[in-house]
Amino acid sequence: MSGVNEVEHPAHAPGAPIVTVIGDGQLARMMQTAAIELGCSLRLLAGSRDASAAQVCADVLLGDFRNLASVREAAAGSDAITFDHEHVPNEHLDELIAEGFNVQPQPEALIFAQDKLLMRKKLREVGAPVPPFAAIESVDDGLAFWDAVEGQVCLKARRGGYDGKGVWFPGQREELRELVSSLLEAGTPLMAEKKVALRGELSAMVARTPSGATQPWPVVASVQENGVCAQATAPAPGIDAELRRRAETLSIDIARELGVTGVLAVELFLSEDENGQADISINELAMRPHNTGHWTQDGCITSQFEQHIRAVLDLPLGATNTTAPYTVMANVLGAERDPSMPMADRVAKVMHVVPDAKIHLYGKQHRPGRKIGHVNACGEDLESVRRRAQAAAHFLRHAQWPEGFAPESL
Repeated sequence: MSGVNEVEHPAHAPGAPIVTVIGDGQLARMMQTAAIELGCSLRLLAGSRDASAAQVCADVLLGDFRNLASVREAAAGSDAITFDHEHVPNEHLDELIAEGFNVQPQPEALIFAQDKLLMRKKLREVGAPVPPFAAIESVDDGLAFWDAVEGQVCLKARRGGYDGKGVWFPGQREELRELVSSLLEAGTPLMAEKKVALRGELSAMVARTPSGATQPWPVVASVQENGVCAQATAPAPGIDAELRRRAETLSIDIARELGVTGVLAVELFLSEDENGQADISINELAMRPHNTGHWTQDGCITSQFEQHIRAVLDLPLGATNTTAPYTVMANVLGAERDPSMPMADRVAKVMHVVPDAKIHLYGKQHRPGRKIGHVNACGEDLESVRRRAQAAAHFLRHAQWPEGFAPESL
């Protein structure tokens, strides 16, 4: 269902493709920047006028993504409908598809990002590496799994968890019993998987078009703090070429097997096999631009946001060559207390001291632990790049440089 010349709004130039984005967070905000540069324009279904993406989009419809009427109104006249989260009810998307709308990715793929148990089952079915897992529908199920994996249990909510939420690591059998009992009683569908002995975490990202073209990015290493991505390094240091190839190929295979369109992030556990060799298994899937791909804005020829717009419109995909030997992305998370120094002054200070740091802010008010922006730094020396990215993000968060950082050394 084409949107060309069907929507009369000053945000949309005549003949320009219109992409509806359902969701109003920073991912949609950064899609808007990419869409502008491609000569496209966005319509946004947002929950509030001051939401991160609504601040920068001209065509904003206020509504609830759980309401079919709101979703249908936002979709009207657009060339593609896509998302900055996976929570739109699939029955609404099925309705849109039946009415002729171009929904990307489609619900038969999205379900595997929405439900962790279905994801695990599908990945096992297609031969992808996943930790041992089980559905937990009773306390007895939980205790049986505890015994089967000798207490190495990671308990997860099947739906809705993110940034460390909806994940529990019970230390004792009795703790697991109490957790499962209380969570099931509260109506939380559960699964469990065997806790992986981590060496680190990787992210393999790829874009795929509806016509089947794929383009991966270099595999990155990510660092999590309290369940939230704090840093991503591209390309991932310390892994050999064969493991990189495996991870990259895995992302392409999953995109094809599941029919994913747009950007797919395959979050990976890095561990060791029984022979002490580096090995990977799948942690999560995200079918949209992803935090571990923010480095692509400054470290890659084609950013994940531009690629996502290209992909959902079934346009040719861009090159994903890196623009520097290393890029480090450091998240800016809200401090426990918001510093008295205004953010604009903090930004100016970082610009003065770390002029090659690329700052990306989301227009969000302070809240402890909240993602309010990120910083990218690029260069040839990994430790220098990492130090600059971390120092800039730290100053934006705390209005002071990290301990031991000497601005004059840069």
